Amino acid sequence: MSHPEQPVPPAREELERRILGQEPLHTSDEVADSAGVSLAQARRLWRALGFPDAGEAPAFNDADQVALQQLSKAVESDTIDFETAVRLTRAVGQTMARLADWQVATLTERVEDIEAGPEGTGSRLTAAIEMVDEIGPMFEQLLVYAWRRHLAAAVARVEALGAADEDLHTAQLSVGFADLVAFSSLSNGLDEVSLGDLVESFESKAADLVASLGGRVIKTLGDSVLFVNENATACVETALQIVDTIAADRALPDVRVGMSSGPVITRMGDVYGPAVNLAARLTTVARRNRVIIDKDTSARLPRDRFSVQPLPPRPLRGFGSVEPLAVRRTR
Repeated sequence: MSHPEQPVPPAREELERRILGQEPLHTSDEVADSAGVSLAQARRLWRALGFPDAGEAPAFNDADQVALQQLSKAVESDTIDFETAVRLTRAVGQTMARLADWQVATLTERVEDIEAGPEGTGSRLTAAIEMVDEIGPMFEQLLVYAWRRHLAAAVARVEALGAADEDLHTAQLSVGFADLVAFSSLSNGLDEVSLGDLVESFESKAADLVASLGGRVIKTLGDSVLFVNENATACVETALQIVDTIAADRALPDVRVGMSSGPVITRMGDVYGPAVNLAARLTTVARRNRVIIDKDTSARLPRDRFSVQPLPPRPLRGFGSVEPLAVRRTR
């Protein structure tokens, strides 16, 4: 008795083709020639995007060719120079790499759920391909929408600094550094799923609170979140709400927050400067479920809303002896 043939599961290359829309057709030389740039320039941009050199094998499709052509035209028209093009490409590459990892990790859980249920296809790749076909266009539109929104907000922040300022990369900001207490020892006792859930819960709760009060999350490091706000009062309130929210969640460890204010350099989506370093250092001396600030932040706070208590001076690496202050709401 013959049995119906089982469908052949798709190969990984099929998923890649569905995402990119086309199979590799062009070599590095061909893409560079079509854009009118040297092979060395094309490879530099490709590395800035975050990928290794492709060698002599076909590795690029028509979309790669068009993207390089458009970038080349912008350079030729003097809208940007080549070094600026490289920096912009690197910014996009680093951001998209992290976004892609985040999306895949999130969608993988959904694929596993589908395959474990009655609608399972018997192949994770098949389920992934169906998901890409179904939601890919929507996510692409969401990506462009979110980029435009954040670009508008970023331009507004630069404009607020004033066109006559000498350095538009420097801003007066308050910086907060929220850190989970005893995270290393806790994580050693958790399995991968539980650890992932804990980190996601902490990061998402903190990010929502930061955004709700007009701040920005600069980066997350698993057990810590670095955020900034142009308003010191809003930044302190954010820090206190993070403490209140995390402390109330029994599934999460305690948290502590260090804060500092002052001139901050913003580059490539990150922040640098003494205020950033001091916020991180203050976190190390903060007690659990407490917010510790520096004198600059304290001077910017309304005393009818917050009270500050000087703490004994502490030696902080790179800053010498520093007198931190504990901050609380007065009402």
